[in-house]
Amino acid sequence: MNEQTTTKEFRETWIEFIHGLQDTICRGLEAVDGKAKFVEDIWQRAESAGGGGKTRIISNGNVFEKGGVNTSVVFGKVTDKMRKQLQMDGERWFACGLSLVIHPSNPFVPTVHCNYRYFELYENDKVIDRWFGGGTDLTPNYLFEEDAKHFHQTYKNVCDQFYESFYPSFKKECDDYFVNVHRNNERRGIGGIFYDHKKPDEKQDIDFWFDFGKACGNAFLEAYIPIVEKRKNTVFNEQHKHWQEIRRGRYVEFNLIHDRGTLFGLRSDGRTESILMSLPPTVRFEYNYQPIKDSEEDKLLQVCLHPKDWLSKENEDAIEWAKRANTC
Repeated sequence: MNEQTTTKEFRETWIEFIHGLQDTICRGLEAVDGKAKFVEDIWQRAESAGGGGKTRIISNGNVFEKGGVNTSVVFGKVTDKMRKQLQMDGERWFACGLSLVIHPSNPFVPTVHCNYRYFELYENDKVIDRWFGGGTDLTPNYLFEEDAKHFHQTYKNVCDQFYESFYPSFKKECDDYFVNVHRNNERRGIGGIFYDHKKPDEKQDIDFWFDFGKACGNAFLEAYIPIVEKRKNTVFNEQHKHWQEIRRGRYVEFNLIHDRGTLFGLRSDGRTESILMSLPPTVRFEYNYQPIKDSEEDKLLQVCLHPKDWLSKENEDAIEWAKRANTC
């Protein structure tokens, strides 16, 4: 079997996985919401480009105020703008992936982001480069350490099935990537895992990275849904909503200033509505807003400024102590 045939078959297998993952995640989110259903918008790129996607939006539910679970299969020519701004070589490119962002109504239910993708570059109809990327990260407004531990433990378990070095490495990449550098290196949330430009080689071939991305994508519902179930009925007030919208503002800042996926989409003539579906429905930008020292809001902010090792023995003991204290 020649390289072109093998490459085409792999692309089709990856596309099938991504579309299946979209279906599975949408069903899981609809079930925990109990009211809202995803509305699908199938779109095609302009004639000058190629491919299209399926944008699925959920809104005004019992749990989820706004969210999207999107898939895209897109391709095109490498433009001069892409070469300059994205440092890309080659004549043509192909990309397929899933991207989701979910913004809950209740401030005690965290926002979540997930993205898994595959990319190819071509020259003279031959693949000259290919890579995988992805990750899942959690953005709470209020800090529950047991939630953070559950989320990180879920992805550590996945990573450990491949290499024990993956979780600490990809956890650090996540902490170092989702950062509002312009705000004193304030993290967007409590992290998760993130990896990018993982290229197949003799040690970790294309099937290895496919299997890893598949395992991570399939772990999303296990990592997120139990947290939603635990927090979705928590009573909240206007102060909690106010803080949620302040934190959403930070989310918007990161996505529009730093996020490579957003920038790639906009610079490759992507579909603006689907790219910007990640933005929350309501936000606040208040001049020099500072939470009260040692408040619950400040505790979250301090973790964003100083990322934690959620799975250390010391942190595990602290969580167990807190659980016992809450039952007294």
